[in-house]
Amino acid sequence: MKRSGKSGRAGSRGGIEAKLQFIKTNYFLYLLIAPAVILTLLFKYVPMYGVIIAFKDFSYSKGIVGSDWVGFEYFTKFLNSPNFELIFMNTLKLSAYGLLLGFPIPIILALMLNQLRKAGIKKNIQLVLYAPNFISVVVIVGMLFVFLSPTGPINKIITLTTGHPITFMSDPEYFRAIYILSGIWQAAGWSSIIFAAALAGVDPELHNAANLDGANLLQRIWHIDLPTLKPVMAILFILSAGGIMAIGHEKAFLMQTALNMPTSEIIATYVYKVGLKAGDYSYSAAIGLFNSVINIIMLVVVNAVVKKLNEGDGLY
Repeated sequence: MKRSGKSGRAGSRGGIEAKLQFIKTNYFLYLLIAPAVILTLLFKYVPMYGVIIAFKDFSYSKGIVGSDWVGFEYFTKFLNSPNFELIFMNTLKLSAYGLLLGFPIPIILALMLNQLRKAGIKKNIQLVLYAPNFISVVVIVGMLFVFLSPTGPINKIITLTTGHPITFMSDPEYFRAIYILSGIWQAAGWSSIIFAAALAGVDPELHNAANLDGANLLQRIWHIDLPTLKPVMAILFILSAGGIMAIGHEKAFLMQTALNMPTSEIIATYVYKVGLKAGDYSYSAAIGLFNSVINIIMLVVVNAVVKKLNEGDGLY
């Protein structure tokens, strides 16, 4: 037993020495990554110290450290609030529908672009698809209000056929569809870049051999292109599902009207109103932390499911 203990310690020392030698030999690589690590620590981890106000009755005069502890009072307050179910379900539905409808579109676009053989036409189409990504959210929402207003071009066509316009931007029934479809239109082209890059690594000889064997286009896509995209699809789906509750408040807040609040009020907009407008920082921090915990749980669960379905390949 003593020998095994000594050999174990010797092995651990040898492992540490090997790691130190590797770092010493490749120190330049660590210098290259150091700025990214430092910036991540400064802007991602250091600010997490402020999360403790979710468990305190924050007071400006006392500061974060001096404020009184209240434990899970604000979490309980949010869970018991009359708006909790509405806000939570609105956030979940908007994210889940957006993920299910929006995730396949960039893959389809990448597969379609991969079939184009003329470089000039391919570049022009890519330019058109990527352009919406560079339009700001404010401009996108402004365009929606113009095109979907009761006197807008779309409603003029609807009025000619039905005799009356549709109040798209004020009707709660249309909010989710408009939000999700406009988001897909804006981001699908840009999101297809990573899938197009993965397809660029496919050996053309595989397609040539499949052609000789009599495989049609759909068969080549199914047996050659999709298996190449499978690892990328798995990782991106896990990351997307892990942020399923992390919807930015900007677009939803800009699209909100007094009439569509039953479907447009989500956790992000609620936190913005409670925290920045009402000044209840402890309550808003508790809601934000609750939202982050849900995202972490989703990340772990989806990663476990994908690993089980994907032969052990997942995010970690």
